[in-house]
Amino acid sequence: MTDLARPELDETAIIASELIRLDTTNYGEGKSKGETEAAEYVAAKLEALGLAPQLFDSAPRRTSVVARVPGRNSSKPALVMHGHLDVVPADATQWSVDPFAGEIKDGMLWGRGAVDMKNVDAMMLTALGDVLQGGGQPERDLVIAFFADEENGGGFGSHFLAREHPELFAGASEAISEVGGYSIDIEGKPAYLLQTGEKAMIWAKLVAEAPPGHGSRLVKRNAVTELAEAVAKIGRLEFPVQLTETTGELIAELGRILGTDPQQVGPDELVLRTGSAAGFITATLRNTANPTMLTAGYKSNVIPERAEARLDIRPLPGQEDEVLALIDELIGENVRIELVVKDTGLENPTTGELVDTIGAVIERHDPGVPVLPYLMPAGTDNKALSTLGIRGYGFAPLKLPATLDFPALFHGIDERVPLEALTFGRAVLADLLASY
Repeated sequence: MTDLARPELDETAIIASELIRLDTTNYGEGKSKGETEAAEYVAAKLEALGLAPQLFDSAPRRTSVVARVPGRNSSKPALVMHGHLDVVPADATQWSVDPFAGEIKDGMLWGRGAVDMKNVDAMMLTALGDVLQGGGQPERDLVIAFFADEENGGGFGSHFLAREHPELFAGASEAISEVGGYSIDIEGKPAYLLQTGEKAMIWAKLVAEAPPGHGSRLVKRNAVTELAEAVAKIGRLEFPVQLTETTGELIAELGRILGTDPQQVGPDELVLRTGSAAGFITATLRNTANPTMLTAGYKSNVIPERAEARLDIRPLPGQEDEVLALIDELIGENVRIELVVKDTGLENPTTGELVDTIGAVIERHDPGVPVLPYLMPAGTDNKALSTLGIRGYGFAPLKLPATLDFPALFHGIDERVPLEALTFGRAVLADLLASY
């Protein structure tokens, strides 16, 4: 295990490593190792900064932490800066390091959560500490939150707090969090992606039922077959490109940077020229629906009466009902769809004081590099805050090497982040909190 007492290590890396060592695996559907120890850890860090954090349990061991920080100008709307404490499962046999050791090697921090998102949790803590040192304050009131259960849609975390304790976020109009602010390489030209919106999130179950029986019989209706046919139709479905205001602006900016007319080249081809970032961005140009799980039967010679599949559906903002209607039509009358989670899509303004300040802060720390708006294909706890009228942006600034396929590390094997990127992110976040 890495010695965290090494003098050359930035405090951000130390905190992130210690958080990774607290296994907060979230298996979904209410099954989790829990976030309590991690919540108590960050609460202690906040208390050391002179704050009074509150801990909230939505269920046993499902703990979130919120603290309010007075700003120099409390007449301004408050800003929410939030992260989540849970992580997705990791199969240690597939990793080159222990995913829960928080190992530091080759100039990087490794482990489950090094990218999503204990690295950012650590940046939030150290950036806030930098602002508060010597009696300093953020420019405006700040609500800093660390949520449980983001990896399962936030039912035990952000949605619980937004519903049961909306007073925690009183006076806030905007929020910043994960999956934005990182640098990308566009054919040798760097840029930063600011997440100004998110696709909607629908997790659904397909169910087929038919009479059970002996596997040797000749049957005309088989739940597995009917389900498999529906799954294949959905899995092969190709949605057309549809640009929203956000993706339209991004495509125009990519065309400008590359000196290419988007009308001549087309959105898909332009996005492919963003290198590894294309892995995220291509999915924002269209609706998507992916089968992710299959369950049926218990023995080879028994025809099951029920077969189930899980779908991860990500419609463009405002197209949720349209996509669900299309899927319902595809699956046929012998298969039904049941919604497990349905959460809204977001598309926030790509201009305004916060966006302008983010651009100015990046200019101070990485001069000459543009900040581009993008629509995230997945979701964050900003969805829950949107129910309170809070506009959420993804800004977790990381200056990354062009050779690192950063998007692939979200929920990936050997998740890791450069130590220099953490130091950069700490400084940029502190600058933003002090100036916005």
